[in-house]
Amino acid sequence: MRRNQRGIALITVLLVMSLALLITAGLLRSHRLALNSSAQQIHQLQLRTLAFAGETWAREHLRTLIRDPMVAVASGQAWASSQPQLRIDDGQIDVVIEDLAGRFNISPLLAKGPASDVMEQRWMRLQTLLELTPLDASVLQGQSLSDISQLRVLPGVDSQWYMRMQPWIVLLGKDAVLNINTAPATLLATLEGVTPELARALVTTRPLQGYASVQDFTFTPALIGLGVQAAGLGISSRWFRITTDVRLGQSRLRLESDVVRDPHTGEWHLLQRRLLAPRHREPFV
Repeated sequence: MRRNQRGIALITVLLVMSLALLITAGLLRSHRLALNSSAQQIHQLQLRTLAFAGETWAREHLRTLIRDPMVAVASGQAWASSQPQLRIDDGQIDVVIEDLAGRFNISPLLAKGPASDVMEQRWMRLQTLLELTPLDASVLQGQSLSDISQLRVLPGVDSQWYMRMQPWIVLLGKDAVLNINTAPATLLATLEGVTPELARALVTTRPLQGYASVQDFTFTPALIGLGVQAAGLGISSRWFRITTDVRLGQSRLRLESDVVRDPHTGEWHLLQRRLLAPRHREPFV
């Protein structure tokens, strides 16, 4: 009888110890998971803090170097050429500033009334240059869009069309015109009579500080007689995109920040931020 009692007691002790070990193992596992989660959160916070630091640098860079809203904004100027690669412990911050007025602004095509023939023809030429099935400008007429991504719900817009067009178009104010001093060759090739070959030559020979007026551009010897219209063209900009790519160890983060300069006060304002998965930027050709 006593042996049976001792055996039962021993089994009970072993069961209690096993249960205690299981509980302890569970607590340790939960603790490790909590530590890993906290470490990941801290790591993500570090990435975001570094990305915001890159954005802050770029905003101050623009504020310092583009003081006069009336002067030309060109891709050869310091705001565009002095974009840093900031080294940090076990990582790097890359900052790129893009003039959004160097893209095709679709806002004039969204008006309730028909857009100008000049804008509609340039819109069609852009799609042809990108080898896309053209989306007629009438599809955009009267649409109320707050972001380029909303184009994807329109009839005739599939994922291939959107992905191909997205790097070349932008949604700005109706007063925004194409900046001939920063526009890539693909956008210059949408102008009247301009071939892709001529557009590339125009980019190559474009003054580093930009054209002082649209007239100076249209009177370029290579453009005389082609019938390039001055409508929808400009030499300056107040809309910019700051792209900050952060690498910290094996982690990556990409922040896109759109900023605008108030034409009346001269103050710079943040329009929107987007935290995105890192990707290679599609080069403008």
